[in-house]
Amino acid sequence: MNLASKKPFKSQLFIVAAIAFFMLLTRGSHTLTPFSLPDASLTLFLLGGLFLRRAGWFAAFFILATVIDFGAAALDPAQGFCLTNGYWGLIPSYGVMWLGGLYLGKQQDTFATKNIGTFGLVSLLTTFIAFVISTQTYYLFSGRFPAQGLIESMKHGWEYLPSWMGFAVMYFAIVWLGAALIRSIKPAQTSKI
Repeated sequence: MNLASKKPFKSQLFIVAAIAFFMLLTRGSHTLTPFSLPDASLTLFLLGGLFLRRAGWFAAFFILATVIDFGAAALDPAQGFCLTNGYWGLIPSYGVMWLGGLYLGKQQDTFATKNIGTFGLVSLLTTFIAFVISTQTYYLFSGRFPAQGLIESMKHGWEYLPSWMGFAVMYFAIVWLGAALIRSIKPAQTSKI
């Protein structure tokens, strides 16, 4: 699956719809759904970079995430706790994920078994970098903590790392297994023709 070639419009439309659907389904507040699924935004931004590539799509999905978050806060003010100046640190956090997707998209046959190490390494590394950016911008710019500088702020927020990484790994595994399943079905379908 070489992702460097242009995708047909229908394919792109399906990917855009799928990313938007899963963002609505999993976005942190869960105001829009009765389900309480972990936030899949990190994975969705990486997939956006992988499949859609264009910066305009990045902006569109960040706007969608922002509308969901601020809409949820309007419906339930308790959901607005994180909507501070530190919230805007999500732009570079999700940007790192998008760039990781762009890098993976340049690899030959991204979902081939031989590339699982590259996929895993890029996914984990970008997720960790996104965590550091998001956490530090929140602690530095939210106004909820004493302004003691970067070194002092680096002591906070690490208790969230296991769940941040764990949920991302879970979604990356689902993506990888889903891609492997699709790859195994396609040859069987073409051999029947």
